[in-house]
Amino acid sequence: MDPAITLFVGMFTTLLAIINPLEAIPVFLGLMQGKSVAEHRSVAARSCVYVVALAFFFLVFGNLLLRLFDVPLSVVRVVGGVILVRLGFALFSPSPGNSLIPSQTQPGQDGAFVPLAMPVMFGPGAIATVIGLTSTIRASHDWILSFVAASLAIVAAMGVTYVLLAYAQTILRRIGPQGIDAATRIVGFFVSAMGMGLIFHGSMEFLQANGVLHGVQTP
Repeated sequence: MDPAITLFVGMFTTLLAIINPLEAIPVFLGLMQGKSVAEHRSVAARSCVYVVALAFFFLVFGNLLLRLFDVPLSVVRVVGGVILVRLGFALFSPSPGNSLIPSQTQPGQDGAFVPLAMPVMFGPGAIATVIGLTSTIRASHDWILSFVAASLAIVAAMGVTYVLLAYAQTILRRIGPQGIDAATRIVGFFVSAMGMGLIFHGSMEFLQANGVLHGVQTP
């Protein structure tokens, strides 16, 4: 498969899993209580735009910082994997009465940026995903095409997220809180698996780069 397509599919699916719009729906509806459908969609759109802006910030400046400090790709993958594994376990088995997502807003705010965009949708896991996956652009033969693929993946993931938030009330009526909880636990399992994959490949790359392993190739 073409590396750009692989990057697009990997970033799109991983970002969508990390953002987990279904988990954001209860928080979103809690913030939007008593507001009109137009306000619902306005806040949903602005929160998604904020996430896109944050993602592009880390996409560009995150990789610049990696280049500036000469941080190996293998280290970035391992650290990102650890964050994803921790987040995945938190999603899979949340502690009673303990949420990683704040639902309170400051007076005069609608919650589009805090807490909805950050940290509900774009938290440490999403940051690690953007930096970890797009850091492969450094090793790409066509870094412009890879950058475009990563950018399209971000926009596509947030497009799906906007649709789910815009129709949050309908979705919640259809699947109910238990359905959202089940979906969140399933997503948590796969997020942990993605994290372990990053840790494994990052560790193998680090060992190969330092001459500990020879002749072993990682995908």
